[in-house]
Amino acid sequence: VAVMLLGGGGGGTSGTLTLEVTKDEWMKGNPDAKVTLVEYSDFQCPACRSREPLIKTLLGEFGNHMRFVYRHFPLRANHRNAQITAQASEAAGLQGKFWEMHGMIFENQQIWEGQDTDQTEQTLIGYAEKLGLDMEKFKDDLTSSAVKSAVNNDADSGDDAGVNATPTFYLNGKKINPINNDDFRSLLRQAIESTP
Repeated sequence: VAVMLLGGGGGGTSGTLTLEVTKDEWMKGNPDAKVTLVEYSDFQCPACRSREPLIKTLLGEFGNHMRFVYRHFPLRANHRNAQITAQASEAAGLQGKFWEMHGMIFENQQIWEGQDTDQTEQTLIGYAEKLGLDMEKFKDDLTSSAVKSAVNNDADSGDDAGVNATPTFYLNGKKINPINNDDFRSLLRQAIESTP
């Protein structure tokens, strides 16, 4: 399946990452790798969900030589549940289960995307229960200012970098627009091979 990457100019410095990647971000792969792939994503975006398997494949192939960083970019005007699902992943992350919640939210996108926000919140609480989280803590964190700030800080950094659609990818700080999966793979391979 070809992955269509929406995106392009607009905003701040158009095409360049403005917020430097730090070790405390949601990251997979080799945290010390010289090659960094950053994705700005929205849990309610079908294109973001459809590219999930590709990210897993790329990490399987290149994971020792790269780090993958996930950042939130909820398209709130179009996706009413984008913000609360992002908050749920952050709340789960406070209990060490960010990636588990991330996977569960994407896998079940077709179930919750049509729900109103209150229903979605209940659905997310159900996911947290399945993950064995401390439910009192999860419910408190879900709408806490710290969790909202974590999501909003990612989104603000996306605005600054010129993100205006999801998914948007940055490879070593520069925006990339791969045409298809093979193109994506070759861009990564080139970056890895050209890095000392």
